[in-house]
Amino acid sequence: MAPPPDEGGGEPAGAPDASDAPDSTGALDSTELRRVFGAFPSGVTAVAALVDGVPAGLAASSFTSVSLDPPLVSVCVAHNSTTWPLLRDRARLGVSVLGAHQERACRQLAARGTDRFAGLGWRATPDGAVLIDDASAWFDCTVENHIRAGDHDIVLLRVHELDADHAVAPLVFHTGRFRRLESAQAVTEPSGRLPGKVKEST
Repeated sequence: MAPPPDEGGGEPAGAPDASDAPDSTGALDSTELRRVFGAFPSGVTAVAALVDGVPAGLAASSFTSVSLDPPLVSVCVAHNSTTWPLLRDRARLGVSVLGAHQERACRQLAARGTDRFAGLGWRATPDGAVLIDDASAWFDCTVENHIRAGDHDIVLLRVHELDADHAVAPLVFHTGRFRRLESAQAVTEPSGRLPGKVKEST
């Protein structure tokens, strides 16, 4: 099983560790939570900025869009992250949606005790946001708010600039493994029909 794709937090599933013991209240243990949370597939992002002129960042699978007006996205960050304290007060943060070809980059950005950006292509904006080259999409953000939520913080980010390359398929994290999307032509419903559009609930 692949390791969780982020040092920062928000991992939906991953290899259990020694801390995965039943909750003292007898509720739910973290091993089972990770297993079931991992049934929901997610993309993987790199959250990064310049710190004293050097890129610092983490990989996070907890990224999601939040609002169109104002333009907001969010990411969840674990309280025990050693990287987030370096990033939280930066003038700008870059969020890069990693492509299917960037699995190695994701593992590198999630590793501890190494130079996470060694050999990675990246660029910095004038305000210090760091964006990974050849990503599927990117966002140039500022921190809007922190909301404490259990052992994580929900970090709301205001988007100032963004772009996407829909020719670059995204990297997907599901049930503790990195996966890739199939082509639309190859995906069918059990009946053999191509799936129809899914309406968003209100």
